[in-house]
Order: sequence, then structure tokens, then C-alpha cells
Amino acid sequence: MPNQPNTVPPDNLSRRLTVARPDEDQSLPHIGLVGDTYTILVTGRDTEGKYTLIDMHVPPGGGPPPHRHDFEEMFTVLDGEVRVTFRGETTVARAGQTVNVPANAPHSFTNSARTPSRLLCLCAPAGQDEFFTLVGQAVATRTEAPPPLSPDAQAAFIAKSRNLAPRFKTELLPPPGDD
Repeated sequence: MPNQPNTVPPDNLSRRLTVARPDEDQSLPHIGLVGDTYTILVTGRDTEGKYTLIDMHVPPGGGPPPHRHDFEEMFTVLDGEVRVTFRGETTVARAGQTVNVPANAPHSFTNSARTPSRLLCLCAPAGQDEFFTLVGQAVATRTEAPPPLSPDAQAAFIAKSRNLAPRFKTELLPPPGDD
């Protein structure tokens, strides 16, 4: 059989246009997690699991601890800056810059500035949106900080995160110097 040119499949009329308005739409999930607030703009349900898009509000000192996962993750810094640690090397990403983290690579980021940072985070395929929703706590707006956790609540959060992480192809890593 000779090679046939690739064809584009027909339009899937069951899928809808997704428009996210994170500063106006109170129905969007705003998730408090590790002191940050993550707003799920586009879910895996919206994209048939192809990707998810998350608006991240990261206060000074905020950001996730070291981790890695079996999916691609890309950040575009909209405001502020973050210090990104990738495989033990550190770089600073500032407003207007994009960082792509390959699947399975150890990484973390921290807002080392004095003002909040805002990032768009794209994860492909989707799933991180579900993980954040399951382990985080709902907050009212895109910029509202989650309430601080008591020591017992912090221990429960860590246990729940570690328990759910494998289901979402994520591994939580020890902080540098703890290994």
C-alpha cells in the first residue's frame, strides 16, 4: 500500500470553545497549594486529556518543593520572576520568558523576588489539574493566599500528596541536603 498523505480528522462537534477569564469568572477553580494559588484555566476534560493550563500566583518565597513527573511542563512568566532549579542547576526566569521542563527531570521553582509572580503553566498530557484539585484547598480568587496549615494539617497534606502522587505520575523529591 503506498504512503497516503496524513489527513486531518473531521471536526469533533461535541467539543466546545473554552474561554477562561481568571480575574472575572468565579466558577474557575482557585486552588491553594504550598502557599501558592493555582487557577485551573483549561482542564483535561476541556482538551480530551491532551493538556491542562494553570494560572499560578506565587507569593514571595512561594513555589513547589523538588519533584519530577512523567509529563512535559512549560511555564511562561507573566509578572515577576522565579528561580528555577533543574537537575541541580539554577536559573532565573523573568516576565516574558518561557521555561520548558522535560518529562521525568527533577525540578522546582521559587519566587525569590519581593513581589508576587504570575506564571502560566501548561502540562501535557493533562492530569496535574486533577492532582492539584485533590490535594489543594479551594480559595475564593486567583490571588487569595491559602490559609496557613496547622502542623497536623500540614502532615495530612504531605501524606495525601505522597499517596496520590504515583497515580498522577509524580514523584516528590527530598529537599537538597536531605538525601
